[in-house]
Amino acid sequence: MTDWLVVAGSIFAINLLPAFGPPTWAVLVFFRLNSDLPAVPLVLLGAVAAASGRFVLATVTRHFRGRFSAERRANLQAAEEVLLGSRTKAAAGLGLFAISPIPSAQLFVAAGLLTVPLLPLTAAFFAGRLVSYSLYVAGASAAKDSLGQVLGDVIGSP
Repeated sequence: MTDWLVVAGSIFAINLLPAFGPPTWAVLVFFRLNSDLPAVPLVLLGAVAAASGRFVLATVTRHFRGRFSAERRANLQAAEEVLLGSRTKAAAGLGLFAISPIPSAQLFVAAGLLTVPLLPLTAAFFAGRLVSYSLYVAGASAAKDSLGQVLGDVIGSP
């Protein structure tokens, strides 16, 4: 149980960082390679912890919007109208967000500043991360199963 709390706490904390945090997939791969935690619950827990951390990041960022100058708030409002002016743009934005290569911390900070609805954004992030984390952890599992024995034989052989 402690291993799961360490995984969840680590990933949640990393996803609270607005910049310079390690990618969550790398942390999941680390835990997969260095523990006996099963892959499927690891991916699920990782996606939930990452989405929760990013949601909190955006929510906290939203509280700083009021500290900006009136000009900056007007610019944010104009950007929000351009990005969310129609349902088509909003849906395209969510789809792009789910598969975007842009670091998600900056996207969630921007979402917090733009006051976009955070639950749909977090759900799209969660869905996209389930897919990507599954691929990374599956690759780590395959490497652990096949290369682990090879490396063990090479290192352990006289």
